[in-house]
Amino acid sequence: MSSTVAGIVFIVSLVLALAAVYRPLGDYMYRVYTGTRHAPAERVIYRLTGVAPDAEQTWPVYARSVLAFSVVSVLFLYGLQRLQNHLVLSLGFPPVEPGQAWNTAVSFVTNTNWQSYAGESTMGDLVQMAGLAVQNFVSAAVGMAVAVTLVRGFARKRTDHLGNFWVDLVRGTLRILLPIAFAAALVLIAGGVVQNFWDPAHHTVDTIAGGTQTLTGGPVASQEAIKLLGTNGGGFFNVNSAHPFENPAAWTNWLEIFLLLAIAFSLPRTFGRMVGADAQGYAVVSVMATLAIVSAVLMQVFQLMHHGTVPVAVGASTEGVETRFGVPDSGMFATGTTLTSTGATDSSHDSYTSLGGMMTLAGMMLGEVAPGGAGSGLYGILILAVITVFVAGLMVGRTPEYLGKKIGSREIKFAALYLLITPALVLVGTGAAMATGDGRAGILNPGPHGLSEVLYAFTSASNNNGSAFAGLTSGTLWYNTALGLCMALGRFLPMVFALALAGSLARQGRAPASEGTLPTHRPQFVGLVVGVTVVLVALTFLPALALGPLAEGVHP
Repeated sequence: MSSTVAGIVFIVSLVLALAAVYRPLGDYMYRVYTGTRHAPAERVIYRLTGVAPDAEQTWPVYARSVLAFSVVSVLFLYGLQRLQNHLVLSLGFPPVEPGQAWNTAVSFVTNTNWQSYAGESTMGDLVQMAGLAVQNFVSAAVGMAVAVTLVRGFARKRTDHLGNFWVDLVRGTLRILLPIAFAAALVLIAGGVVQNFWDPAHHTVDTIAGGTQTLTGGPVASQEAIKLLGTNGGGFFNVNSAHPFENPAAWTNWLEIFLLLAIAFSLPRTFGRMVGADAQGYAVVSVMATLAIVSAVLMQVFQLMHHGTVPVAVGASTEGVETRFGVPDSGMFATGTTLTSTGATDSSHDSYTSLGGMMTLAGMMLGEVAPGGAGSGLYGILILAVITVFVAGLMVGRTPEYLGKKIGSREIKFAALYLLITPALVLVGTGAAMATGDGRAGILNPGPHGLSEVLYAFTSASNNNGSAFAGLTSGTLWYNTALGLCMALGRFLPMVFALALAGSLARQGRAPASEGTLPTHRPQFVGLVVGVTVVLVALTFLPALALGPLAEGVHP
């Protein structure tokens, strides 16, 4: 009972903290993205890179800038891994194998941070800092830039100009992510997270059992802070946030969950300010909060009240859970990391109950919009809102409108294509894995649980989450290639469709509200968006879930 009470206090305090930062952080991000003055450091960057910061871009130019920056980032990170044995701070590690280097480069550039390797024994400190940590910053900033651009599409009228990608990228990195991550890293260091440079060969200790163990340190806290704040998820160590050097205590566990939710839950405030209607921001965050609360409650129920001799005896399913966190706090971390695109873990999702594991899958299958990743959650929920007003318009026989913009055939095509990309990648990828010998060779657990592991891998990659079930050997050439393709297509195709939608909306004027206009700031609309989201997920993924976690869950 005491652990349950502690879990309730943990969750309630987290909700209160997120509510407390909603307005100040959201307002700050609004000022960052709408301000006209450039900081001196930003002007230096623009001068060195040849960027004209006051020149705005059309949506095709903006999209090409996003893609060009990402391609260069992939090539740079790939080369850094392949050449790491020639670099300083390599710790004597050999070059990363080509297939693994490709997968990792795409993973970090797409904000997925899928890791089929042990970081502490694969990547040197320079690759961790100059490669992986840098991508943690800029990949999150790219997602936030695309979200702000879609909001500009709603806010502006009769224009082709949607801002400047390079300005949005630099401001998001330098003004938002960097200062908050710096402060968070200092707090994590104070809590016991490691931040140093050392050679693991010189830190071998004797264990209680009489053996020896090599302790690996490194610049952990600096990477830990941004991996969570930017909803990245790539851990310095193989076991991620379950490692005491990454997450030493219950209060640091609380802080890490807060960091991975803070920006995504505050961006609706930025949206409301930019469109000139705070109530619209409250409606969007209410949708996010409703889905998140339901998911968190179901996770706790499935983990604390599940069948089985041991769970019944101890009052919870404790397998794969760190004892210093406990079941409720670990369940909350799992909920938060899969409802966002973070993918960090402080417990083994593969060890969760079948229905608890299903909830981690469902969080990603919702499209990661509750609250979703840094930026990607906001533009995902706005596209769901567009779908909702279109459906509502069909019901009453009116041309649907959202924030004064008519949702016609062009707009709904972009929204539909956005929504179809990820499910197609998940289901086709899972089907290909189950149908090919190379795909089946990685499955260690036959039956429904093995299917769940494969389904989880492609759901995580295609939604740019990065968390994983254990039990699947995903470091093979087949999985490195297939999952890498899913990460790239699942990141950039939806971005292109979101930017195309922004361009289409910005060219419109603003239709005045009438008696037939659906109010999009009231509880009725919040309920409609929640319903549309759940129905779309159920229609798309229920058959796959029925063959995996649901089939496993009906048997005690």
